[in-house]
Amino acid sequence: MEKIGPQEDPANEMSFLDHLEELRWHLIRATLAVVIAGGVAFLLKGFIFDVLLFGPSKGDFFSYDMLCRISSYVGIDGGFCFEEMPFRIQSRTMGGQFSAHVWTSITAGFIIAFPYVIYEFWKFVAPAMHSTERKHAKGFIFITSVLFFLGVLFGYYVVTPLSINFLGKYQVSETVFNDFDLSSYIGLVRASVLASGLIFELPIVIYFLTKVGIVTPDFLKKYRKYALVIVLILSAIITPPDIVSQIIVAIPVLVLYEVSIIISKIMYRKEEEKLKK
Repeated sequence: MEKIGPQEDPANEMSFLDHLEELRWHLIRATLAVVIAGGVAFLLKGFIFDVLLFGPSKGDFFSYDMLCRISSYVGIDGGFCFEEMPFRIQSRTMGGQFSAHVWTSITAGFIIAFPYVIYEFWKFVAPAMHSTERKHAKGFIFITSVLFFLGVLFGYYVVTPLSINFLGKYQVSETVFNDFDLSSYIGLVRASVLASGLIFELPIVIYFLTKVGIVTPDFLKKYRKYALVIVLILSAIITPPDIVSQIIVAIPVLVLYEVSIIISKIMYRKEEEKLKK
């Protein structure tokens, strides 16, 4: 017989207002973690901007070097072999650089503190789960964090360079020189990194959707071809409009979809076994 924990005892059930109060404190602690991590990032301005943020705008960036070697090896001129990007980054408002510094620090703080944010989320939903499910808390936090960081790295080293390489070189006329505003450049990097990080959480999303009965493995298999179309559209949105970039981004997302089907199978089988008992 499964032992009932203190949170599972009906006598200890919380009211709606108690749940809201509990949620408020979880949000406060998660926000505080982001602010502290963001404060550290704020102090590391040189590393955050000169090394990380402006890295993809330089010709010697790791991704361009790798893409140049690959394109040369296969005999394709992908436009990745160059020494300098044909654009400049500028700030045209009085508070532009300070504002960029603050918001970039907050974004970096969220990325750094993501495992703790997920931990606070798990602590809020854990009381509604069985004691056996709460045992998997560490595994859930670890896997969710790893997927997010893999997505962030993919966005930084693949999506961002592809986008900057295409948009930075694109010209409607040789008389027009590309002078990008600082906020526009940072916005592209931020969107690429965070979007990729969230997309890589697809297996976790499928896990919970399967658990609550919204999706099944058969459903995911049946609509696989539609998922392929959606993935290609999504890839077209977050990457430049060239087929090579879209394929590069679509491949890992499709792999994640197939992994999600496997996870859904395992979860669906467990739920069916519970119902038979």
